[in-house]
Amino acid sequence: MSIRSRGQAIMVQGCTSNAGKSYLTAALCRALSNAGYRVAPFKAQNMSNNAGVTQGGLEMGRAQIVQAMAARVPPDVRMNPVLLKPEADTRSQVVLLGKADAELTALPWRERKPRLWPRVQEALHSLLEQYEVVVIEGAGSPAEVNLRSSDIVNMRVAKEAGAAVLLACDIDRGGAFAHLLGTWHCLDAQERALLRGFVLNRFRGDASLLAPAPQWLGQQTGVPVVGVIPWLPHTLPEEDGFWADGFRADDSRADGKAIPVTDGFIAIARLPHVSNLDEFAPLAGLARWVSTPAELEGARAIILPGSKATLSDLDWLRRSGLATGVSRAAAAGIPVLGICGGLQMLGTAVSDSQGIEGGAGQTAPGLSLLDLNTVMERDKTTRQTTLHDPETGAELRGYEIHHGVTEAGPRVQTQVPGLLWRQGNVRGTYLHGLLENPAYLHAFLGWAGLEAPDPLPALDARLDAIAGAVQANLDWGLILELAGGRHE
Repeated sequence: MSIRSRGQAIMVQGCTSNAGKSYLTAALCRALSNAGYRVAPFKAQNMSNNAGVTQGGLEMGRAQIVQAMAARVPPDVRMNPVLLKPEADTRSQVVLLGKADAELTALPWRERKPRLWPRVQEALHSLLEQYEVVVIEGAGSPAEVNLRSSDIVNMRVAKEAGAAVLLACDIDRGGAFAHLLGTWHCLDAQERALLRGFVLNRFRGDASLLAPAPQWLGQQTGVPVVGVIPWLPHTLPEEDGFWADGFRADDSRADGKAIPVTDGFIAIARLPHVSNLDEFAPLAGLARWVSTPAELEGARAIILPGSKATLSDLDWLRRSGLATGVSRAAAAGIPVLGICGGLQMLGTAVSDSQGIEGGAGQTAPGLSLLDLNTVMERDKTTRQTTLHDPETGAELRGYEIHHGVTEAGPRVQTQVPGLLWRQGNVRGTYLHGLLENPAYLHAFLGWAGLEAPDPLPALDARLDAIAGAVQANLDWGLILELAGGRHE
């Protein structure tokens, strides 16, 4: 039986992954904060390699960090008590309340639930006791009946919190009404009773043309369509997905198709286990993800991004031919930047003798573009970091998330010990968020011979914009009712 808590809970679930749950949750957090509520986000379990670090050095999903910022409260690991970081198709590192847990990571998935659920309950109810409204994000879909017995993130959380559930679908993909109706049919009676509205997300065109489908859906289910949200291009960090494929993430044609890059570009290796994608948003339309050496043609600079499985992705880099392509580009004077796992790959060797990334420990040669040697250690470094960059003269802010300890050889220039290195036109760093510092972004693009794109609006302004658009296209009176009534 659920513990009684003071706060109200509103939950955003989706018919599928990538239905827009993360940014809808952020929008509700900001809109409710604007209305005067003390609000906090919550997601019981997040499967993502897009993670960030709190002020206290604890790790949590980037989407929940942004949702906390939307709610105007400090990010708190209670808002994302369980973070799963995929390291392979069948293996994920478990981060519990901000810290990697080797014992839980080693357990089979179904054996983790009895250990995780009490921590999820505790985090959820502590937030409900502290805040007037908790906006909860689901994961994937609640219609996965094979996962119902092990659910700790969808309807089990909704029932625990007594949450009013909004079920969203991505109408741009097609089949939206079948998705909504089918999901409703997969729920049991108690779960259906929590559904307060359907949301048609990412709609393009004239909403009046949807009739009579919303009315028909309401007749079939007894649940109204409470929002038709237009297509809202944005650059908010989400759980997964590539926000940039050679176009401005916040710019598109009238038909919604991407505007392609036509001139010089920054090539970013599309590693299988790439992490922290959102840090490249400031590159906007200059970014292009690449998977083959042929796609490097015309690149003005190359970035090897972070990785949750450095040795595996290093092997992929070689098998794809990109390792050779990057080495040739570097020899031709093209600037190369490695971030975290990408930094490690640019070195002479990466050693995982303790099997930190799973399986038997191994050592692999790197690309040898930086005279650095990395050894994986069990203790993970997670902290916010500020450093002075002697090359640009700027103070740079970011965060670190890495198992590796890197030592420099005589051929590389150590710009900041343990954090920043350079060898000719090849640079490497452990600082995530490096390009989000305007001074470094301009310097990097200058080395590439490119002009800086129009800067992204400040994150706070982007949150206000998306909150306003979502609020205008939802039954806002219902949302206020679900939040406990109009706030005075």
